[in-house]
Amino acid sequence: VEWLEPQIWRKREKRGIFSWLKSNYRKVFNDDLWPKEWYIHDYRRQRSGPVLDLNVVPCYKEGIQGQGVHIVVVDDGLEKDHVDIRDNYDASISCDLNDGDGDPTPRYDDFGTNSHGTKCAGEIAMVANNQVCGVGIAYKAKIGGIRLLDGPTNDLLESTALSFRLDRIDIFSNSWGPSDDGKTMEAPGKLTTLALEKGANEGRNGRGIIYVFASGNGKLYGDNCGADGYINSIYTVAIASASQEGKAVFYGERCSAIMAAAYSSGNARNEMVATTNLNNTCTLRHTGTSAAAPLAAGIMALLIQANPKLSWRDVQHLIALTSEVAPLAANSEWSQNGAGFWISPNFGFGLLNAHRLVQASRNFQTVPKKSICIVPVSIRGNTTLLKGRETSVRFRTKGCQGLSSEINYLEHVQFKVFVKYPRRGSISVTTQSPAGTRSILLEERFKDEATSGLKGWSMTSVHFWGESPIGLWTVTVRARVSHINIF
Repeated sequence: VEWLEPQIWRKREKRGIFSWLKSNYRKVFNDDLWPKEWYIHDYRRQRSGPVLDLNVVPCYKEGIQGQGVHIVVVDDGLEKDHVDIRDNYDASISCDLNDGDGDPTPRYDDFGTNSHGTKCAGEIAMVANNQVCGVGIAYKAKIGGIRLLDGPTNDLLESTALSFRLDRIDIFSNSWGPSDDGKTMEAPGKLTTLALEKGANEGRNGRGIIYVFASGNGKLYGDNCGADGYINSIYTVAIASASQEGKAVFYGERCSAIMAAAYSSGNARNEMVATTNLNNTCTLRHTGTSAAAPLAAGIMALLIQANPKLSWRDVQHLIALTSEVAPLAANSEWSQNGAGFWISPNFGFGLLNAHRLVQASRNFQTVPKKSICIVPVSIRGNTTLLKGRETSVRFRTKGCQGLSSEINYLEHVQFKVFVKYPRRGSISVTTQSPAGTRSILLEERFKDEATSGLKGWSMTSVHFWGESPIGLWTVTVRARVSHINIF
């Protein structure tokens, strides 16, 4: 026996619940809700303006519809016999970890408590041209379900889910995570961390699983996805929501680990997402980052069909290269990093554009092997963090120059931070690269009263993508003076 650890039951929350213009694509499919899938339709008033949808239909016209790609939704179950899902359902990539069998069918009640997974799956793989519900983003892909969230979960169950059938599954869609309550700070356990790494190294015949995660819905509670360890993993693609108007949404958490955005609901005037629902029904009311992530997973399926040789890092590079700022440009806090990438704490590199991704993938040269350069940094002597004050740590690095771990261009930059402070929610952490790019790693959270500080908490930023690591870095920790709890 090399390692033993008791399993702890933890709560994981599903990230959801929460004027049509003329389209050029209204007659492409005959499904009832197809005209309502505004995020797929090109509804620009002026052709010269930015594309205001996810630019998916041009992929269909090129024969890219998800064929040969296998996607699994990890959630509260999947109604596999739903008339708009069953033709694309794949039992070989499905299982039930709540009851310990191979059938992901959800537990039914009078309240539709376990409809979340079926809604997410429909967005990805609803069958086209059957006059039922809508059309999935990857409507010819194979879809499976892993029933995990009908009750509390633990490290062993999560790791089992995220390492299931690595020989067959290409994409895991995850619209869940730790509680978005503004005070929870949890990361994947040891087993789940190893499962994500294994999926990246061994899945898809060594090219790596694409793990899509919803960035979180806790903004109203002052939450920030820098406090979510699943979003901070380098092996996950964190997806935020953008509203129908191209705005940051009222519920959407922000952080430096978000890769990109997909559309979802915004304010009360905005439309929501069309998809399947329990008992062979349909809905126009799926919402939250829970609805954005499956749209992204469907787009990843189109990308993988277009170029099956892409590695998980290739996929992230293509997202950085092709995501669009223009449809979201009205939002503040866009900035350009030292390598020329536009980045936002709300939207990452911008709005996903399926056709641009597919086009860019066709002749994409796979990136070199990943290098990891670790730079230990500590403060000499005792430094006290006072209320309303900040403490900065400056350090120089050559990016492990001359070593096997040498880095010339950055992808993910991770900071593992140790801070003692009596109120964790008062702490914010920012960093600045040698190129002058500033990134907010963790924001204050007014509901977080924990007294533990930050005990080796890892935070990830993609805002330095493409920059050189060489030079002077600055990490600043600040403690706010006071908090007024309005909840």
